Amino acid sequence: MMRDFKNKVREQFGRAAEGYIRDKGFATGDDLEAMVRLLQPSSDDNMLDVACGGGHTALRFAPLVRSVVASDLTMVMLKRAQEFVAEEGGVDNVTFREADAEDLPFPAGAFTVLTCRIAPHHFPDVPRALSEFHRVLRRGGRMALVDTLLPDDPEIAEWYQTMEKMRDPTHIRAYTETQWLEMIQATGFILHETAIFPKTHDFPTWAKRAGLNRDGVMRLNKFFVDAPDKVQEYFQIETFAGEVEAYTDRKLLVFASRPAKK
Repeated sequence: MMRDFKNKVREQFGRAAEGYIRDKGFATGDDLEAMVRLLQPSSDDNMLDVACGGGHTALRFAPLVRSVVASDLTMVMLKRAQEFVAEEGGVDNVTFREADAEDLPFPAGAFTVLTCRIAPHHFPDVPRALSEFHRVLRRGGRMALVDTLLPDDPEIAEWYQTMEKMRDPTHIRAYTETQWLEMIQATGFILHETAIFPKTHDFPTWAKRAGLNRDGVMRLNKFFVDAPDKVQEYFQIETFAGEVEAYTDRKLLVFASRPAKK
């Protein structure tokens, strides 16, 4: 069952690779700059970027560290990310590796910095992935994760989970801030800081990037338009003449580290 799901993820992101490469929301963002600020990368750091997607995080950090390994479950995505980084030019210290976030093919303590940006909601077993992150980080190593924040309100959270699965069948679930902090600390990380960033999505681009056909986009549009008032308010849903133009969700950044040697 798990193998079938991960093959489904590979298929989904293989088809959508180009959209992720070109999406400005992944290429830039306050969350990405906050990751740089908090991690304080240096030329002594060996970095792992888990679920690298289009390669934007790896490219941002590459000039600041000794080396970056950009890993992803989807080989098609990795190839497009490699092409993208090569096209952008200016860095020669990024390597690409096919890898499952829940079973990383790297030795213990191989990295001093680890990043994972807007991906864990696709992981079937986030605690297992976090254990792997802890394992491959050197003692004292730093980690920055960013993912979509699940609202605390149960009704809004249920609407959000339903909406995401309508758009993308590989969405597993998002987590509240409290749930994230519990998982991070249960894994043995030291929690240093969290931050929340609003992210506005152009609805047509966002919906089509997941590979929805015209009927799928129309159903998703109706789901947004028919959302309860408090959902409309929370996500700042913008419509015109019955068409959804944009909405805004929130991304949670967690900055933590593996404890140093005593």
